[in-house]
Amino acid sequence: MALRRFFGFSDGELMRSDAKPCSRLMRHTAGVFSVGGALGFWILCRLHYGPRVNVPRSLRWAGTGALTVSASTALLVRLFSAECEPQNIEAFDKKRKK
Repeated sequence: MALRRFFGFSDGELMRSDAKPCSRLMRHTAGVFSVGGALGFWILCRLHYGPRVNVPRSLRWAGTGALTVSASTALLVRLFSAECEPQNIEAFDKKRKK
């Protein structure tokens, strides 16, 4: 699914054996960016509503930000990371099955 080969960034080579697998890289990236997205959208909520902000509204904005930003960054990692190229996913899955 990685777009690196489509854009000409890929050599088609295998990653080093100690590289992070694609699923772990996506999970870590999504975890970090969910906190940043929640904080960013919470600030946007405070700026948008001003004194009319309440707790359920700010939690809803923070939850939406966490979900949106984490999902979009995980998708970008999946599309553009070298670890997520098909040959690297296949090589990692073979190693785990044995």
